[in-house]
Amino acid sequence: MNIKRSKPRRWNKLVFGPSGAAIKSQDGLQSYHNYDLSRVEVLVCLAVSSGFLFAVGLLFYGSFGIALILSLGAVFSLKYRKIQLAAKRKEELKRQFKQALYALSTALGAGRSVESAFRECIPDLQLLYPGHEAMIIRELEIVNRRVAIGEPMESALRDFGNRTDIPDIIQFAEVFATCKRTGGDLVEVLRKTSNMIGEKLEMEQDIAVLIAQKRFEAKALSFIPFGIIAFLAWSSPDYMTPLYEGFGRIVMTFALLLLALCFILSRKIMNIRI
Repeated sequence: MNIKRSKPRRWNKLVFGPSGAAIKSQDGLQSYHNYDLSRVEVLVCLAVSSGFLFAVGLLFYGSFGIALILSLGAVFSLKYRKIQLAAKRKEELKRQFKQALYALSTALGAGRSVESAFRECIPDLQLLYPGHEAMIIRELEIVNRRVAIGEPMESALRDFGNRTDIPDIIQFAEVFATCKRTGGDLVEVLRKTSNMIGEKLEMEQDIAVLIAQKRFEAKALSFIPFGIIAFLAWSSPDYMTPLYEGFGRIVMTFALLLLALCFILSRKIMNIRI
């Protein structure tokens, strides 16, 4: 008699991003390493970037054909947009994770078991994030379901940390696993970990406030040259004519590349991480 073996259960629930973009890892769970743009996001990104590049092409070269060719470079902006949205999503998840640690330490301090504390903290988080399905609530529900079918808690947390690629969550999962093996004071570990992550986030926010003005100045300085060129092209077209012909286009290309390099350097300088 042939016995048909059932396939192992897989977590194939489809998870959606902020704008309806579906993000799945190989095992069906949400992966935070990359961000999959939705169709609307792709169209908006292409429209904005191609329009900007087309305007830059007309401004620096005064040629409709060159501007049209330059606008095709909008396809490369999709990768940058994915990286930008993935980083933004990780920052939001990191803030939500800090609140989850506070809720977990409170539940454990009240005498709850580890498994019960992870279940009890979800209603508290739903009070903080009403009206929408927060990422941390979704992830804690996944952890609870995996524990309910017999998977160790430390394994579920380690997988959560690996999928998020957030150092704070990865380190918490390792500390949690060590405490479970050695019988450490899990309540005190959670309290210290939440305090450390909270102080780190507050320091990052203070740094962001301090350099907010510099960020604005850097953006303004990046767009001022475009305004000057546009003003000269409108007010003195004869003065700009030599730059739109022959060797002048090489000069304009060099100036455009220099502006792009300055923009990239300013972004790297302002990107301060702790």
